Amino acid sequence: MSFKELPLMEPKDGTVLFYPYISKSSFAEVKKVLSGRWIGQGPLVNKFEKKFKNMFAGKNHCIATGSGTDALHLAYILAGLKKGDEVIAPVYTCTATNIPFLYMGVNIKFADIDIETMNISVDSVKKLLTKKTKAIICMHYGGLPCDLNELQVLANKYKIPLIEDAAHAIGATYKKKSIGSISDFTMFSFQAIKHITTGDGGMLCFKNKKLIEKAKRIRWFGISREDKQKGIWENDISEVGYKYQMTDLGASLGYTALKEFQKLLSHRQKIFKIYKDILSRNPNIFCVDKNDGNRTHASWLFTLLSEEKDRIQKRLREKKIESNQVHFRNDKYSIFKKFVRGKSFPNMDYVEDKYLVLPNHHKISENKAKYIAQTIDNLL
Repeated sequence: MSFKELPLMEPKDGTVLFYPYISKSSFAEVKKVLSGRWIGQGPLVNKFEKKFKNMFAGKNHCIATGSGTDALHLAYILAGLKKGDEVIAPVYTCTATNIPFLYMGVNIKFADIDIETMNISVDSVKKLLTKKTKAIICMHYGGLPCDLNELQVLANKYKIPLIEDAAHAIGATYKKKSIGSISDFTMFSFQAIKHITTGDGGMLCFKNKKLIEKAKRIRWFGISREDKQKGIWENDISEVGYKYQMTDLGASLGYTALKEFQKLLSHRQKIFKIYKDILSRNPNIFCVDKNDGNRTHASWLFTLLSEEKDRIQKRLREKKIESNQVHFRNDKYSIFKKFVRGKSFPNMDYVEDKYLVLPNHHKISENKAKYIAQTIDNLL
């Protein structure tokens, strides 16, 4: 039986683009935290870090933070970036990828996108690399891994770190390796609408064991919490630190959600597949994905490209189905204008008015996904 032959009923309730996942078992965990000694950063943060490492980071080390942006800023500091340094970063991403460079006085060279994936273009990166480049930053759009092998070859050639913004990509794999276990630095986000949430939060995974203590100090004002709690802290701070720690309250949400993560990921991947199976047959629609056998999509977003994007969005709105452009090209924001004078991004120009994100979360049933996809397919 084909999808078009399935009897589908229009959903009676509205369909939102995102919906936070809160495990039912987390209520008891939150209550324990609120009834105990540790509400801020405590033993549950350590427990969450350990479980996350075992699931996704392999031999890499994990530091939990108050947000994904915190984790990125921490990565940039640990990577040794300084004022006046130059980095290559994606022009299309959440601004959180690039705003920490403004804190640091780092110069950004924006790279164009790959139209097929909306990830950073390796060809664009190649053209931007110079002896001044101190890091390459990539973002796995929607949960689809970038071309990590090619990017790592470039990073190795220039002896600079590759930093992954994996805010969308928890559970993704590249060449059978988990995102989080591959590069010098990888950041994850647990913001409210990500696969799992800690209310707001992040995780930084990194290779170099020598950076563990420094990462912990910078996360907490530049102070060694371990030394302070032992009563041997000498009351000096020798490096600038930040208030970037996660709380046990947040970790209680994240830890319980990790236990159910595979179920969540599997559901998102089913919804993604339903959309793609129906819409990829329509000549007026391109589904953003890459099936080369090298990567597993984390399916945080399902994105289509179409000349009829506005018509699609209007029709979905009439059906009380929310859709939108989740991120926007960074070169159009005033805060980045000094980095883009005289620059052009032809691939970004091409997709700018064509991309649209459809709902994909645990509240979207398979039947509802089929209805949404068929509504679009019948329109064009």
